[in-house]
Amino acid sequence: MSLNLTKGVTEVSRDVYDLHMLVLYICTVIGVVVFGAMFWSMVFHRKSKGVKPATFHESTKVEILWTTIPVIILIAMAVPATYTLIAMENNDDSDITIQVTGSQWKWHYKYFDQDLEFYSVLATPREQYENQDGSSAEKGEHYLLEVDRPLVIPTNKKVRFVITSDDVIHAWWVPAFAVKQDANPGFINEAWTKVDEPGIYRGQCAELCGKDHGFMPIVVEVKTEADYALWLEEQKQLKANAAAAEAASLTASVSMDELMQLGETTYTAYCASCHQVSGQGLPPAFPALKGSAIATTGPASEHIDIVFNGRAGTGMQGYGKQLSLKEIAAVVTYERNAWGNNTGDAIQAADVKAAVGGEVSDGLKAAATSITEVKTEISEEKPAEDLSKVYSQAELMSMGEQVYMSACAACHQASGEGMAPVFPALKGSAMVTGDVTAHIDMVLNGSKKNPAMAAFGSQLTKTQIAAVVTYERNAWGNNTGDLVQPADVAASAK
Repeated sequence: MSLNLTKGVTEVSRDVYDLHMLVLYICTVIGVVVFGAMFWSMVFHRKSKGVKPATFHESTKVEILWTTIPVIILIAMAVPATYTLIAMENNDDSDITIQVTGSQWKWHYKYFDQDLEFYSVLATPREQYENQDGSSAEKGEHYLLEVDRPLVIPTNKKVRFVITSDDVIHAWWVPAFAVKQDANPGFINEAWTKVDEPGIYRGQCAELCGKDHGFMPIVVEVKTEADYALWLEEQKQLKANAAAAEAASLTASVSMDELMQLGETTYTAYCASCHQVSGQGLPPAFPALKGSAIATTGPASEHIDIVFNGRAGTGMQGYGKQLSLKEIAAVVTYERNAWGNNTGDAIQAADVKAAVGGEVSDGLKAAATSITEVKTEISEEKPAEDLSKVYSQAELMSMGEQVYMSACAACHQASGEGMAPVFPALKGSAMVTGDVTAHIDMVLNGSKKNPAMAAFGSQLTKTQIAAVVTYERNAWGNNTGDLVQPADVAASAK
């Protein structure tokens, strides 16, 4: 029946199905016996028939029976369940090991026995899932369950998955394999499968992981061993071709029209979910690019660096491993010229390479020099920090608000409400209203449990950290009354 659990295509998934049916049958029999006895008793021993109720208080035999029988039933259910659970956790003697990494909002696959890794991204056209009024594109056959590059594995081989995450908790779930394992940042979980039948099997992220959780499908294509070997050869050739194309792009000069066309395609696929197609963003977590300093008046080298390496402590991840140099050049060009930005900058692949490491072109070298000069001026003008100075609450709150709005509000929002689960609320939180030393340590050193919380010890002065901690502990109704001074931060840093 379509309402029932499916059998799947692996031995473990069939064992799980058999367990499900066994328990269902046992529960059905128990239900029939218990309710049958109850209704039979109600009908044939009702008062209207003149039946007099029994007067015995208890029966030792009945007590023993209704304790022993359920225990026997539970043991009968537990034995096969234990064997199945042990088999599900047994990753020994695997033929292939693949690392699965969840990332907002895509999957990254790395084959340990091959020099092969790639990202797998939703392939459903945006016009289908943004079709809220039903007036544009119709949904495809595999709506929200299709990707640009599926994971490929061979039949009759034990494939071990080591599963982790780059950012928040995801869950890699393929029902046909009976595999559902959390992907936790900083931890490695394991699962395995051995598929008998070639085919395409689909799944999804099964852990609420943020804004685009619903757009994070999993597609696994299972090939015969011969076809899998051919696929590996094809991937090696594609990788060689990509390397050659990358090398060629470093000496090529691509026209503005071609850059804008490729840039728009790349932007729509990788950037629009956060910064929107219109470039308006979703402030404060995902700032607007339309008219922004980074995409207009800022140097191109800084813009390239953010796209390539991301920005620590924010939702902006690096795309250096996901996109080619030409694609990064194109998307930076597009962002600097779309939505009325119109800087006229045409970024080439060579400029990207120069900005992130390599021979710096004249234009980018001048931009880099300009940035260095500005940083030098700021460094020279900044007075030495007086760690013994004691600030008033008004001074700390005023300074703290400025620091918070520039360094923290993009994630935790100006209102302190956060964007759970990645960026928790600070308003009324245990961290902000609890131990002040732990609060200082979190700002200084970041969070080991949540990598989205970056360390600010090297980015802010001790006075600024004292001010922002004071502000967070007294803003939005927190009102702890705590005043953190620079000397307190210095003591925690030691």
